[in-house]
Amino acid sequence: MAQEDVFKKLVAHCKEYGYVFPSSEIYDGLSAVYDYGQYGVELKNNIKKYWWDSMVLLNDNIVGLDSAIFMHPTIWKASGHVDAFNDPLIDNKDSKKRYRADILIEEHIAKIEEKVTKEVEKARERFGQAFDEKKFRETNPRVIANQTKIDELNERYSKALNAMDLPALRQIIMDCEIVCPISGSRNWTEVRQFNLMFSTELGSTADGSTTIFLRPETAQGIFVNFLNVQKTGRMKIPFGIAQIGKAFRNEIVARQFIFRMREFEQMEMQFFVQPGTELEWFKYWKEIRMKWYQALGFGAENYRFHDHTKLAHYANAATDIEYRFPFGFKEVEGIHSRTDYDLRQHQQYSGKKMQYFDPEKGESYIPYVIETSIGVDRMFLHIISAAYLEEELKKEDGSTDTRVVLRLPAYLAPVKLAVMPLVKKDGLPEIAEKIVHELKFEFNCQYDDKDSIGRRYRRQDAIGTPYCITIDHQTREDQTVTIRYRDSMEQERIKISRLKDIIFEKVSIVSLLKKL
Repeated sequence: MAQEDVFKKLVAHCKEYGYVFPSSEIYDGLSAVYDYGQYGVELKNNIKKYWWDSMVLLNDNIVGLDSAIFMHPTIWKASGHVDAFNDPLIDNKDSKKRYRADILIEEHIAKIEEKVTKEVEKARERFGQAFDEKKFRETNPRVIANQTKIDELNERYSKALNAMDLPALRQIIMDCEIVCPISGSRNWTEVRQFNLMFSTELGSTADGSTTIFLRPETAQGIFVNFLNVQKTGRMKIPFGIAQIGKAFRNEIVARQFIFRMREFEQMEMQFFVQPGTELEWFKYWKEIRMKWYQALGFGAENYRFHDHTKLAHYANAATDIEYRFPFGFKEVEGIHSRTDYDLRQHQQYSGKKMQYFDPEKGESYIPYVIETSIGVDRMFLHIISAAYLEEELKKEDGSTDTRVVLRLPAYLAPVKLAVMPLVKKDGLPEIAEKIVHELKFEFNCQYDDKDSIGRRYRRQDAIGTPYCITIDHQTREDQTVTIRYRDSMEQERIKISRLKDIIFEKVSIVSLLKKL
């Protein structure tokens, strides 16, 4: 099945099983805005807990913060967002559709990279264990030709983007003969800048109101509170401040479900370090963050670093951690060495010193900053994409059946266990309800007695419930139940008295945190 079709099924699955709904759907929806359903909100909360505990609980020198969405408008002038937070946009005159020029170019480069990958994979299948990928890349004419195209385009694109040379970006689009996906034509307008911040009015009257912005990132709330946290927490360099919160960007090209939205949630940590040590810490946090993803068990081969060819105005090093989505490798986290840009800017614009006194060096300085930033919604999509599976099963009579299952890590799954009486009589529902009542203080449990036991198993598979507990007539005799495992579909008989300990061992986030 094509990856595009898989992604469409995934989006439909999220709605059908209560993970993500189009916002305002009864009014025909609102573009690129979504609501999280009853299972989606639980998964989202579990993702945030995994991140928060790994940052704040496991690190003595990282603390939390929750800053306001509304901030003084001068903050965004100081940070550069008023003048520099822009996307280069281009319109197709035939389809009347608007695109980001940089994304069009990056997708064109990605298509050429895909050609190289296909050549390499075909050769790998042909030569088997004797295949030397390095030598093949260096000698195959088609690979060399495509790689030369990629290198030349990357150099040209990077130069244009760093200089924000809009005519040069358009010329790349024209030279590469990039067409509009809708009209198929190359009838493009000039490239122009578009600021991404939402503005609103603060105040009760028109004359007395002030124009402010919805924050486009959570980082600035950390920077303006740097000294408050440092002094009240008696923090010593190096230390970090972590925050989870909403941010807002007026994305013109919002797409790919919840991958790019106008209202989204971020998990960010700003780590303050001594100047001159920032690149060592940048390397350290790259390794730590990659380990955090790989601990989930979705395969190391599905992650990679992508170093930036264009650095933001505040950075001296930057990389993305990318995950292999059904629509290709895309960013899930950014790691940046932001230098002292933000604190220095706020010192200049506010007139307040943003310096740290280092007792060991006996001097004051503005710290440098390493940032790790994740979009919660992208992380959610990453987890769902990695977990979604259509599995073909063989029946006893030789025929096949298909089950849809979300192989969510047990510690992230919205529902940890479903408790099911085999039949709705003979006291079995009462036993099941008692088990749910005893376990609901520890786990998110679900009581399910509708339909046949097979249908109930399939429903829980689709929700992603890792464990199903079945109460049958034998339960009344020996106080044992059947536990069924989602991924293997194997079943075993256990004592009711052991249920809590067995489930806790399997779903506790502690076991995940110990891998870090």
